[in-house]
Amino acid sequence: MAQLSTKGTGTREDPWLLRTPSGSSEYTMYRDESSEPPSIVCQVGGTQLRYQLRAIEDLHAMLKAHGDWMPLGSADEQKPAADGTVEAWGRSPENPVGGWYGLKKGLRGRFGMYMPPLLEALGLAEVEHAAKNNRMRAI
Repeated sequence: MAQLSTKGTGTREDPWLLRTPSGSSEYTMYRDESSEPPSIVCQVGGTQLRYQLRAIEDLHAMLKAHGDWMPLGSADEQKPAADGTVEAWGRSPENPVGGWYGLKKGLRGRFGMYMPPLLEALGLAEVEHAAKNNRMRAI
């Protein structure tokens, strides 16, 4: 089982150091409250993704209401997300923002890959860490 790092305070200068649910890749995230809308910046190698900052609270609230484990179902923006997954919820017209939490066109996917470890690091969720088909649930 991969161990999640909780290093960092979530600022640009001291980002959270995280690992994907499978433990295969390391990445950083930090809050950018000055952006419009306020965002979470996710740096994966040379690629920067951004998700709305409110995704932390919204995802936690949805998981609490769901009440059980939910598959992550990570997918790139150009690929469909499997129904009933965190990824599908992160782009659904039925979620609180009425669509994508991802802010950078072409890089709006992978919500189900990068957001769950952040919620786990913040003590809001439990995430499985198998090689694939991971799930999460609210704490």
